[in-house]
Amino acid sequence: MTDSGHCVLRDVILCSPVGEILLSGCEKGVHTINIKLGTDKEESVRPVGQSEMSPELQCCVDWLQCYFMKPESISTLPLPAIHHPQMQSDSFKAHVLWTLLKEVGLGKTVSYKQLAEMIGNPNAVRAVGSAMKKNPIPLVVPCHRVLRSSGDSGSYMGGKGDDIKVWLLTHEKKALELNASKSE
Repeated sequence: MTDSGHCVLRDVILCSPVGEILLSGCEKGVHTINIKLGTDKEESVRPVGQSEMSPELQCCVDWLQCYFMKPESISTLPLPAIHHPQMQSDSFKAHVLWTLLKEVGLGKTVSYKQLAEMIGNPNAVRAVGSAMKKNPIPLVVPCHRVLRSSGDSGSYMGGKGDDIKVWLLTHEKKALELNASKSE
């Protein structure tokens, strides 16, 4: 455990279809989600080893399990509480990330330019891109849903996780198509 200001952080590692995911959070919410590159990908989503989790970290684990196993149903779950200091501020970056989280739902995409327009600053395309690079909580704050204006997926995790971005977008699209065909 490490101390981050007032927060005592706890970590949990999940295996997932995109590799190991390291969650870090306190009793107030999730601080970071890190997808670890080069780790084994598994169909199931489960914690690795036993660790003591706060109710908020458990909520995030539950949310991620649902996202990977039945993504169309995440709307029925409470969103994990977010307690990263950057996300608690009134900064430009926090505004961009919260807008993305609230406005761009499962299976939808937006361009960097469209996201800049959504926050009321159409000239801030590069700054929006910078905010995506520094997103402390990917997957929950869905920076993978932000594409280039050309429709190209663009880079993810500094270009090292481009295949993960494509997988996430395909995963969401398949889930929505499957759900739509069931309701016809």
